Amino acid sequence: MPKAERTILSTRPLPATLILEAAAEGFAVNCLSFIETEAIADASLMQRVRFLATEPHSVIFTSMNAVDAVSSWLKDRPQWSVYCIGHSTRERVEEELQAPVAGTADDASALADRIIAAGEQSLLFFCGDQRRDVLPLKLREAGITLDELTVYRTIATPHALGRDYSAVLFFSPSAVQSYASANQFSPSTVSFAIGSSTAEALLQAGADHIVTAKQPGKETLLRLAIEHFRNFTTTE
Repeated sequence: MPKAERTILSTRPLPATLILEAAAEGFAVNCLSFIETEAIADASLMQRVRFLATEPHSVIFTSMNAVDAVSSWLKDRPQWSVYCIGHSTRERVEEELQAPVAGTADDASALADRIIAAGEQSLLFFCGDQRRDVLPLKLREAGITLDELTVYRTIATPHALGRDYSAVLFFSPSAVQSYASANQFSPSTVSFAIGSSTAEALLQAGADHIVTAKQPGKETLLRLAIEHFRNFTTTE
C-alpha cells in the first residue's frame, strides 16, 4: 500500500465497493456530482415514444440517461434492435428494455462505423439536449436517415473546490464544462476522461494532464487512475 494517500475526485457517484477497493490501494475517493439529468416531461413526446415502441426500429442509445428516460415511459417490451456505447449502457438496455443489442462500440465514431457497416438505412436516436455531433454527422454523411428524439436534459451543478486532487475523473463533456466554470485545472492534477469526446472537452477547457480510458465504464476509469499512480511518480 502506498505510504502517502492520494486523493481522487469523481465527478459522478461511484459504488461503495469501488471506493473501498481504492482505499485498500491507498487512495481516498470523494464523489461530487457536477451535472444532474432529468427526463423531459412532455406528454406528446411520451406518447410518440410509446407508439414507436410498438414498431420494429433500429435505435441508438449513447447514454444510460436516455435508456432510463425511455424505459420509464414504456409499459411493454419495445420491438427494437439497439446500438449503444459502452458496457454499462448495454447492460441498462438489456435489463430495462429487454431489447436485443445489434452492436456496441467504445465511442460515438466507432459506433457510427459499426452502424454503417451493418447497412442500416434509418434509425431512431434517443439522446440528451447536449448530445455531441460526431455520431449524427457521420451517419448523415453516409446517407443514413436519423430521427433524433431528445428525451432528457442535462443541468450543470458546479462546485468551487478550493483544493487540488491527485486526479479528477470525468464521465462526460458536460461535467467538464460544469467543473471548468467554477475551477481552474491545476498542473499537479491528472484528469481522467471516460472517452475521446470527454478528453477533447478537457483539452479545450485547459486541462494540463489528460489520460483517456480505452474502454468506457466507471470501474475502468477509477482503476485506470489507480494503475496510473502505481506506475508513475507525480507531484501532488
